[in-house]
Amino acid sequence: ILFTLIDGPKKFSDVEKFIPGISSRMLAERFKELELQGIIKKTVFPETPVRIEYKLTRKGLDLHDTFQTIGAWAEKWN
Repeated sequence: ILFTLIDGPKKFSDVEKFIPGISSRMLAERFKELELQGIIKKTVFPETPVRIEYKLTRKGLDLHDTFQTIGAWAEKWN
């Protein structure tokens, strides 16, 4: 989830497409957990239809270097 948001805000459906096999319910639960932890921010746009976007907070963006390190490790050992 966090990796998908690293390059900017995304809609729920965009993140859902990126993670094969995840249910909408599970994704919604994870979004709530990450929002409670202050890692992502949910923005509701009062449009018709309502548009909701999720983005990383500064706390979430701080994980970028960690993602790169894990990615390098995965490439080395796969």
